[in-house]
Amino acid sequence: MASEGNGGGPRKADVARHDPTDIDVVLTRLRRAHGQLGGVISMIEQGRSCKDVVTQLAAVSKALDRAGFKIIASGLRDCITRSDDQPAVSIDELEKLFLSLA
Repeated sequence: MASEGNGGGPRKADVARHDPTDIDVVLTRLRRAHGQLGGVISMIEQGRSCKDVVTQLAAVSKALDRAGFKIIASGLRDCITRSDDQPAVSIDELEKLFLSLA
């Protein structure tokens, strides 16, 4: 049960179509956000100023947004260049994905 979508490893059906370079960029951004979030938690535990905490929290949020946009952009490129029988993502679905990050 270690890799059933809970961080145990990539789900090949979902990620195989994405450019490996894009996946590396996304993972780097997510790891950075993970570290920043740990820092925010420590800052709160240490009683740091609200301004410092909010500044770091904004950085975490931006890193997550950028990772999400990269995933969507990579998927969009895949949908445009795909030549197999996979169903394309509709414009409405893409719009919902972008708006979910807004």
